[in-house]
Amino acid sequence: MGVRPPSSGDDETPDSIEFGIAAVDARLKDADLSFPATKDDVEAELGHERIPYDVHGNDVPLSEMLDRVPTTQFDSRQELLNQLHQPFEKYRRNRSGGVVAQVRSLLPF
Repeated sequence: MGVRPPSSGDDETPDSIEFGIAAVDARLKDADLSFPATKDDVEAELGHERIPYDVHGNDVPLSEMLDRVPTTQFDSRQELLNQLHQPFEKYRRNRSGGVVAQVRSLLPF
């Protein structure tokens, strides 16, 4: 997932804010990890990384999200991301400030 931050009024194109599995994917691209990989392999390489789970930059250790995944081996990076998607969504929903906070985070003011 990714969301563009509000414009500051200048002509500069803002960077997007990566969170959830998009942030995990960015970390995986820089990691020294090959697939197939076990959950232990992923945790050893990236478990300490704190991954933003919402547009506000709130984060959670990847190891905590891996604990919520039943799979012990991932044949590809995409399989790992697919398995992490639901835990990240549940985590974000359970810690969001409700519908008003979600809508407010998307508005540019």
